[in-house]
Amino acid sequence: MLTKDGLAAAVVDLDREPEEMGAMPRSGGRSGASHAMTVNETVIALIRPKPDLGLVVGESAEAVAAARAAVDAPGGIGTLPAYATEVALPVKGTWKNPAIGSPRADVVLSAPEAGVALLFIEVDNCTEEAPLIAAKFDKYNRFFLRQEKDTDGIEKPLWRTRWTTPVHDAAFERVHPPVLLVFDQIGKRSAKAQMARVADLTRHHWQGRWHAEDGYHSYDLCIPIVATTLESLREHGPAGPAFWRFGRGHRQPLQDAIGNPRRDAYLARSRQAAREEQRRREEREAAEREARRPVCADCGRKFTDDRWEAIGSIWDLSSRPSHPHLCESCQDQAVAAQAQAEADERECQEQERLRQEEAEQAAARKAGGWLSRFRT
Repeated sequence: MLTKDGLAAAVVDLDREPEEMGAMPRSGGRSGASHAMTVNETVIALIRPKPDLGLVVGESAEAVAAARAAVDAPGGIGTLPAYATEVALPVKGTWKNPAIGSPRADVVLSAPEAGVALLFIEVDNCTEEAPLIAAKFDKYNRFFLRQEKDTDGIEKPLWRTRWTTPVHDAAFERVHPPVLLVFDQIGKRSAKAQMARVADLTRHHWQGRWHAEDGYHSYDLCIPIVATTLESLREHGPAGPAFWRFGRGHRQPLQDAIGNPRRDAYLARSRQAAREEQRRREEREAAEREARRPVCADCGRKFTDDRWEAIGSIWDLSSRPSHPHLCESCQDQAVAAQAQAEADERECQEQERLRQEEAEQAAARKAGGWLSRFRT
């Protein structure tokens, strides 16, 4: 996978650009490719591929049991296309032509569907001196801090122009991507001692600030650095307690180690408190509004929202209700009663007019009878 021909074949099989595949392993000839082999073993230990039980049919009981145990064990992270090796991280220059002094990540894992959006991995066979390993984080920090304009014209960290990861509230915390150190006990140096020494030398890169009142560390512009051994990684897998986050006193599963569970819990509590405060505020506002709701002067029932809104349109005389002190039902009754009263009044006036006309006609007939008597 890490030879020239292997990289060329992977470009075709995985349908990826050559620069996404990484580069040739460094110093492979001088070291007998032991570093490249450890990189391969690290990727396999993280993926934890499941064996095909059909292929062990007829094998020894021990082989079948081992295969069954591997199938039943917790799964790994991602598949082979999620991993790229020997990836240049340009502190200057371009992705294809990084400036001299730019670091190269042994492995870059990008598996957001598995909960690991971006993880840089460094492998050591316990042969390098701790200061050399620690110095690489100075280069990582320069790379993480590099800003470039993206295709949308917005300036952002260069690494975000290549990999997509969740964007947290920049005003709250700007955390760099995590880096995993995997030590394989091949060389003469103690893996445990290497971890402790590198942690001490890189403290200025990973140490956060403790918020005692809220119970969490913030890691603004810090690099989350996590360490493990290849042996422990093989035994527990990424879901087991194999990972030590520098600055913490216990080992955790990978996702917890590269994350910040205490901060996440604090933010969850803050969001819940904000939702509760919003709910109480809405309840207070609703109660205050209900206290202002008009009551019908006739039946005593509270106005509906539509009725309340209608009587509030006093600036529009055309839509102004005729009885703003009454509810809709009582207004309908009042309007009907008023219409009936007006009809009755008109009826009375008409009857009075007819009586007057009859009286005038009767008077006229009577007057005409007296005149006829006088003529005779």
